[in-house]
Amino acid sequence: MVDARPEARIAFGTARARWVLAATALGSGMAFLDGTVVNVALPSMGEDLGAEISGLQWIVNGYLLMLASLILLSGSLGDRLGRRRTYIAGVVWFAIASLICAIAPNVEVMIAGRILQGIGGALLTPGSLAILQTSFRPSDRAKAVGTWSGLTSVAAAVGPFVGGSLVDSGSWRWIFVINLPIAAATVLVTLRHVPETRDETATGKLDVAGAALATIGLAGFTFGLISAGDRGFGDALVLTTLAIGLLGLVAFVEVERRSSHPMLPPGIFGNLRFTGANLVTVAVYSALGTATFLLVVYLQTALGYDALTAGASLLPMTLLMLGLSGYAGALSEKIGARIHMTVGPLFMAGGFLLMMRVEPGAKYLTAVLPSVVVLGIGLVCTVAPLTATVLSAVEDDHAGVASGVNNAIARTAQLLAVAAIPLAAGITGDSYRDPAAFSDGFRTAMWISAGLAVAGAVLAWVTLAPRKDPGRPVDQQNYPHCSLVSPPPPSATTTP
Repeated sequence: MVDARPEARIAFGTARARWVLAATALGSGMAFLDGTVVNVALPSMGEDLGAEISGLQWIVNGYLLMLASLILLSGSLGDRLGRRRTYIAGVVWFAIASLICAIAPNVEVMIAGRILQGIGGALLTPGSLAILQTSFRPSDRAKAVGTWSGLTSVAAAVGPFVGGSLVDSGSWRWIFVINLPIAAATVLVTLRHVPETRDETATGKLDVAGAALATIGLAGFTFGLISAGDRGFGDALVLTTLAIGLLGLVAFVEVERRSSHPMLPPGIFGNLRFTGANLVTVAVYSALGTATFLLVVYLQTALGYDALTAGASLLPMTLLMLGLSGYAGALSEKIGARIHMTVGPLFMAGGFLLMMRVEPGAKYLTAVLPSVVVLGIGLVCTVAPLTATVLSAVEDDHAGVASGVNNAIARTAQLLAVAAIPLAAGITGDSYRDPAAFSDGFRTAMWISAGLAVAGAVLAWVTLAPRKDPGRPVDQQNYPHCSLVSPPPPSATTTP
């Protein structure tokens, strides 16, 4: 169990706090950097490996599939075996998988490497946030999470320049090689400065069956949706894989409901605050995943940008995240997350709608920049408060599970959106290489993304309204809490 003594917790602003933040931001930043540079390099990778839009989707979704499927299991693994130990294992695994991607001779090996990267990402992603939640004093956690969000934005800010430069002047393969020194530095700092924490009360076996069924279900849906772009929904293979996906997810729900040690404890969703934050996550990350997948490719194929310019065009968004995320986290702690998480998705919707003005021949300053800035403001208002809200809804000993649930939901939303929304928008086959066809599909996709963001704002306003209790902080007022160990009866709910 996490040591609850005040002297055992880290105070924000101390040297020890800075080292812990550096360790968690380095590993998470490596994963974020990888995502940024992969998106920038997709057109070059597609041309070099002979991939159609389905191949590009799988390069993105192979990673997201394993991340979404295993992140819950790894959150429990970290709570039991040690969050620092699991985090380090994920960083090392991610580095090895990056090397496989770097030497991939064809799109099949590339997708396999990305699948392996997803396993590493599943191990390190929940661990970084769980380390922050269990290491810092309660009064400093929102600031720590906000600062972590800002620091990881450095990777997103550097990624377009590093990735674009490597793609334009060398080879896309180098975007995976740069993960190796980052991973080495992360391991060294973590071993030296990060305390080990675990949940000593955790009992029972790991939910391997649940993880397997989640993987089968999501893989079936993803394969079916991506294949439908070329084969159509009447194709036998498409129908079969969609059916397998549906059966896998139904079986997953049933296993979790009956299991004495579920990786997705059903009782956790009895907490309205936790459930509301995760519903917002579904809407917002579905929209964001689609936009980030399509925009950088669209700028290169329809507007003629090179990889460096396309990546750098998103820099204002990441700079806003870097400069303001810490303030957003601290402010949301004072006034409550409801306002932030309502206004933020509305700004995001505005950014997606402005992206519809980006078409062949459009100028950066008048078309691309305004949409990126508005989207960046929306992300600043949304991301740090959303993360802090999810983690504050549960007890410290279960921080790994809570972080894993939220991350799994976010990645699942991105996974299915990247598979489904391009199909719904008519972007199939090699149409992404045709500027006119891609423009029509891109505008439709931005309409869908804007609608999802608005839905996220409505969900935040409805589900995150606090009840008045003058004796407690706004973000800790009278929300029912259900244990993460097993689903209790309704009468067993307590306030956190």
